[in-house]
Amino acid sequence: MDLLKSIFKGDKVIWIIFLFLCLISITEVFSAASTLTYKSGDHWGPITQHSILLMVGAVIVVLVHNIPYKWFQVFPVFLLPLSIGLLAFVMLMGVITGDRVNGAARWMTFMGIQFQPSEIAKMAVVIVTAFILSKGQDEDGASPKAFKRIMIITCIVCGLILPENYSTGMLLFGTVYLMMCIGRVSAKKLLILGGGILAFVIVFVTFLLATPNDTLEKIPMGHRFTTVKSRISDFTNKQEIPAAKFDIDGDAQVAHARIAVATSNVVGKGPGNSVQRDFLSQAFSDFIYAIIIEELGLVGGIVVVFLYICLLVRVGRIAKKCDRTFPAFLIIGIALLLVTQALFNMMVAVGLAPVTGQPLPLISKGGTSTFINCAYIGMILSVSRYTAKLEEQKMHDAQVPILISTDESTGQPANSDAQTAAEPTAKVLNSDAEFE
Repeated sequence: MDLLKSIFKGDKVIWIIFLFLCLISITEVFSAASTLTYKSGDHWGPITQHSILLMVGAVIVVLVHNIPYKWFQVFPVFLLPLSIGLLAFVMLMGVITGDRVNGAARWMTFMGIQFQPSEIAKMAVVIVTAFILSKGQDEDGASPKAFKRIMIITCIVCGLILPENYSTGMLLFGTVYLMMCIGRVSAKKLLILGGGILAFVIVFVTFLLATPNDTLEKIPMGHRFTTVKSRISDFTNKQEIPAAKFDIDGDAQVAHARIAVATSNVVGKGPGNSVQRDFLSQAFSDFIYAIIIEELGLVGGIVVVFLYICLLVRVGRIAKKCDRTFPAFLIIGIALLLVTQALFNMMVAVGLAPVTGQPLPLISKGGTSTFINCAYIGMILSVSRYTAKLEEQKMHDAQVPILISTDESTGQPANSDAQTAAEPTAKVLNSDAEFE
């Protein structure tokens, strides 16, 4: 028991949430990977590979959560230039060679290992945003320089991500925007930025819908325009179509996902009994939430939502206990990134948002995303270990006995300064203006 406590340190609730998400992942990926099983002819191959990835991810959690949170400030020094270089390389190779998966150049292979540079970039941007916000705090909020630096870095990274992956770029920018709101960036600047983004999105969507596909395909770096246009058009087209005339092959992913949700009930069909998994090519990734609802019903779907909400709430409580701004901003940014991505995935599965291609964090089958998400959990646990030590120190200080000598003739304290010196004090810093 002591050995387990020494290995699995940090907030117990976060560990429990991580464990439940992994168990749901193994169960549902095993069921949803039927198409991969059919292609490979190996019944145990896909789930064995996924289980190994989760086990490696668990090791990453254990390793990262033993790293003092101060070291995370160093990560962007090498992660940021590395991710920018890899994103530029992937984009360039997509243009030169035309080597794309599903119309997008998001992957690269190094020594036989395939990974997504955008996942590394997301981590780098979240950490560097937390770092800049923490160093730029003063009595009036975040300094204008902090806002400027964050926007320069975020725009460069998102500018490299957007041409190949619009949803990831928007998700990352939205997370940074929310972090700046929490980090006390000027409300005027945020309102101007939000209004400018909204105006740009309206103009961009109007342009896509009004421009013929032939013209869109000729625009440089616009190879994804027609795909985005079709997804927006399909989502906004709410005309009632009779079942007999519905073209299920026209948009098979969305159609079968909705069938999976519609044919479930309160408790679902049971694990392993999904029907639509055989028709959804991304049932184990982008649309795994639809399979969860089909097999585990409304109850299973609510449990998954509840786990992500608990993660966000628990991180908020941990951040509230921090006496430094960097760890608080860091874990809040990580939680916002994970939960926002989860909400996008679930909304797509139930037809409340256009298809985005975002996996469900810690549940969907994946490689790079699984490892990075596990590293995120490790960072949260690392900060929770730090806050636990703070609480232990406060309790220890509160229990320190105060010994005061008295004057025998008057009965008063011999030295009034002795009591002041003996009283426990706690220095709470509201910013990381000086490097720790």
